[in-house]
Order: sequence, then C-alpha cells, then structure tokens
Amino acid sequence: MWMRLAALAAIAFVPCVYAQGTTPAAPLTLDDAIARVAQYHPDLRLAQAQRPVWEARRDAAGLSPPLTVAVELENALGSGDARGFDAAEVTVTLAGVLERGGKLDARRAVAQANLDSLAPQRETARLDLMAEVARRYLAVTDARQQLRIAETDIEQRRRAVAAARLRLQAGASPESVLLTAQAMQAQAELDRDRARQMDQSARAALSALWRQREPGFDVVTGDPMQLPALQDFAVLAEELQRTPELAVLAGERRIREAQVQLARTQARPDVSWQVGVRNARDTRDTSLVAGFSLPLGSVRRADPEIRAAEAELALNSVERESRALQLYATLAEAHGRYLTSRLEVTRMARDVLPQLQRAENAAEKAWRAGAISYMEWAQLQAMRIDARQRQLDAAIAAQTALIELQRLTGQSMVAATDTVSTEDRR
Repeated sequence: MWMRLAALAAIAFVPCVYAQGTTPAAPLTLDDAIARVAQYHPDLRLAQAQRPVWEARRDAAGLSPPLTVAVELENALGSGDARGFDAAEVTVTLAGVLERGGKLDARRAVAQANLDSLAPQRETARLDLMAEVARRYLAVTDARQQLRIAETDIEQRRRAVAAARLRLQAGASPESVLLTAQAMQAQAELDRDRARQMDQSARAALSALWRQREPGFDVVTGDPMQLPALQDFAVLAEELQRTPELAVLAGERRIREAQVQLARTQARPDVSWQVGVRNARDTRDTSLVAGFSLPLGSVRRADPEIRAAEAELALNSVERESRALQLYATLAEAHGRYLTSRLEVTRMARDVLPQLQRAENAAEKAWRAGAISYMEWAQLQAMRIDARQRQLDAAIAAQTALIELQRLTGQSMVAATDTVSTEDRR
C-alpha cells in the first residue's frame, strides 16, 4: 500500500514515453522504476531478513527454565568403612526453577514487540527509497527540459547568425556582430551538450538503484510544469500523525514498556527447587530428599534496572515529541516551498514568458530593419532563455517539495481540482 501511494503521487505529472534515435531504448515510466527498485534493492529486504531472527528469539523467550537431572555419589572410594563402594550413597535429584512475577510473559512481550516493530521500519525504509527513486527520476526529467531549453536557444541563435551574416555581406553591420552571434550560438551548444551529459548521468544514477550498470532505457515525462493544487495544510498535518516515522517510535515505546515490565519482574525472586531419591548401599535403605532456595535482596538488585528501563520509556516520549515537531516543521517548509514555486511557475507562464516572446520577435524585426543594435536583440533572447530556465528551476523545486510531502505523509496530497499546465510551448 505504501509503495503504491508513493508511486501515484511522488511526482504529480503523468509520465509518457517516446523513442529516441534510430534504435529506441526500452521505455521506463516512474511506476516501472519503482517496481524494479522494490524487487531488487536490498534495503527493502532488510526488515524481512530480520524477521526470522526475532521469531527465533521470540520462540526462545517462550521457553521455561530447563529441568536438571543430577546424580551425586557420597562415601565412596575412601578409607576404613568407606573403602570401595560398600558404604556408598547415591542420590538422584530432579531440579528446576519456579519463575515468579510473570517473567515468562514479560520475555515474550519484549520479543513480540521487537518483532512487531519491523513493519513500520520496513514502511519507513520503503517510503525513503521510493522518494529517492522519484528524485532521481525527476533529475532525468530536469536534464531533458534543460535540453529542450538549450535547443530553443540554439535555434534562435542560429537565426541571429544567419541574419548577421546577411547584414555583413550587405555591409549593414560589422564583422564583430557576426562573431558575437556565433559565440552566443557556441554557448548555447555547450548548454545542450551539458544537458545531454546530465541526462546520461541521471539515467545511470537511477538505474543504479536496481543494480543495473547500463541504463538501457529512455525516460521522458509528460509535462513537469503541471503542478496540482494541494490539500489544506491542516489536512496534511493530520495525515502526518499517521506517518511510519512516528509509528517506528510507537513501536519502540512498546518495546520499552515491555522492558520495564521485564525489569520489574526481577524484583520477585525465583524459587529453585529439587527433589530426589537417596540410596545407602550399606543399609540398603532408600530415602526421599528435597529442598528449595530463595535468593535474598532481589528488590535492591532489580531497582537500578527498573529505573533505567523507566527512564528509557520516558525518553521515548521526549523523542516522539521532538520528532513530531521536526516532521511538522519539515512539512510546513515543504508545503510553503511548493506553493511559492508553483506561484512562480504560473506567473512566469502567464505574465513573463509571453511578453518576452513578443518582445524578442519585435526586436528581431527591428534589428533586421536597422532600428536597434544587435545587442538589444541578443539581450532579449538571453532574457527569454533565462526566464524559461527560472521557470524550470521553480517547477523542479516544486516537484521536489511534493516528493518530500509524499515521503512525510505517505498519502496523496493532490486536491480534487484540475492541474494547471504552465509550460511555455512557444
């Protein structure tokens, strides 16, 4: 259940896949990546591998103290009347320990509490790992969007180079303008090559999560700029109370409660008993022997362990309160970061990018007509690319915050509203 929830909303947008190159690589969606990691990553098998250990310890804790059979030989191999075995006495006894104070049940409770704590630990590890998958998948998405921006920049720089060459041939502009345009095109091509390298590294990092050295897949998201509305923060804060991280602390509390009960049972001493038969060889008499022993000072000796166990139990409450406060602060920070980034993405698409697009088109016409300098047109081209880069950075920040919100709550936070597509498609 936890894995599916993380898969559904760790990234808000719906992935789609396309082929690239003459030999298309195998497509990979986010759900596919999560399924592969869930199958192959060892972190998800740790808790399950620990289960047989605690099951064995639980079975051992349920065993009562063993019975002991003893044989005792007296008055043998001595001197005088005790020479040889003529006066030997043989005693056969059966001994055991009578546990008092509920020690058996307390041991079972400690072992069972440790066994039960494995489930929330596994869910916490799963959510952390699924969030890491989503982040690495998002890194591939980021690289692909960087590549798109670089290709757009190259396209507009090529137009500038072509126009500058025509103006140079016509004697309308100096050679420096052409050289500047070519330098800017080279910078755009460098950004494209860097984005390709980022894509390769990001895909390798993602595939490493399922121990595959060569990616062998192609990942492209549908629209990383689609940022959904979230549920109210109060709803998310309520979901936070059921996070597996707090469930881990709750499991530790049950363990410590059982340990307190076990420590308290030590204050009641156990009774050691024995019963047997004694045979005297010289008289041929048989008699019954029995006895018991009870240690003294058990309350005094058990007191330090009781106090230590109770202190650890009290410490758990402080730890839970501290962790809950930390999770709440992280939730509030991620929620605020998401809303801020979403606002920036939306406003950039609505107010900034369309204006810059129109301004850049107008500047191109004006430069071709000789009304403005080349640097004015180039500056608007750079402003448009910078604005798209700023919008992408904000979208990636929002998606990263959304992944963190998913990791914290383990639930879907998307409100029942339509997502807003804010990508600049011009």
